[in-house]
Order: sequence, then structure tokens, then C-alpha cells
Amino acid sequence: MKLLGISGALIGAKTAIIVDEVLKKAKEKYSDIETELLDLRDYQIEFVDGRPLSSYNMDTQSAIAKILNADAFVIGTPVYQSSITGALKNLFDHLPTTVFESKVVGLVSTAGSNRHFLVAETQLKPIISFFKAMIASKNVFVTNADFNRENVIAEEEIHKRLAELADELVFMHQKLHE
Repeated sequence: MKLLGISGALIGAKTAIIVDEVLKKAKEKYSDIETELLDLRDYQIEFVDGRPLSSYNMDTQSAIAKILNADAFVIGTPVYQSSITGALKNLFDHLPTTVFESKVVGLVSTAGSNRHFLVAETQLKPIISFFKAMIASKNVFVTNADFNRENVIAEEEIHKRLAELADELVFMHQKLHE
């Protein structure tokens, strides 16, 4: 099983930290799975304009290939202007509509305040559903207050919930492929 984490932020580290934490917790408990973080800060994904994928830059092609070759996902977004990032939406626009079909996807989101806790539920979840994913139920929302000054997750409850999401992703994937 290959579990791919996707961090949809172009600036800041908190979303990548949360996504990577889910990957680490999955790997700690299930050493036989492969994990990888696709951090959009490290890629220059071109805007979708209707060309075939082969005509986009190598970063775009590489990111899409990683997604197409993964078995399960944890997708994270910071909340900007009460929405997911444009960079993440642009990445989704590159994908075939069956990309997550019969694959498990967990969601994490970060925001400056509790007022944005439903953004993943109301905006990210419908997009992932459109791609025919099996969406985990133990998705996690984290605010800036849950981190300390060194960008370390300070709240033990958040660690627990991220571990539960990691467990659910692996469990669901295993049950789908028995």
C-alpha cells in the first residue's frame, strides 16, 4: 500500500506538518506501507489550460504521476478566504475524474481560527466525492493555536486524532482490498 500525503499550501508549514504527521503515524504502526509527502511548496504546478498532461512541465507531470500511482491519500489544505487553496484546486483540475475511485482519502485542514472548521466538509469533501473517493470519517481540523512557537503540534488531542485518521485510512484500504 502506498499512502500519499498532499499538502495544498504554497506558503507556511503547518499544513505540511499535519499531513506529514498522519503519514508518520501510519508508518509507525504499519511498517510495511510506503508513505510519501507531496508538498506543493516544492513543485511548480502549471495552471490547467486544456493541453495534454505531457505538454506541462516536469513538476506538474511528476505530481500527477505520484497521485495516479498511490493507493490511499491524506489531503491537507490551509483555509484562505474561507476556502481551500487555489493551488490545490488547480492540482485537482489536472486529475482524471476517476483518480480516487475505490481509493480511501482522509482530509486535514488548518486555519487561523475555529470559524473555518467546516471548510473541508463543505468545499473539499464534495470535490473528493466527485472523484469517487471513499472518504474517511475521522478527518482533522487544526488551528494555529494548536501549534507552539516552533510549529510543533502542542495539543495531545490533535496527535490522538491524527493517529486515529491514519488507522482509519489503512483499515479502510485493507477492507476494500480483501
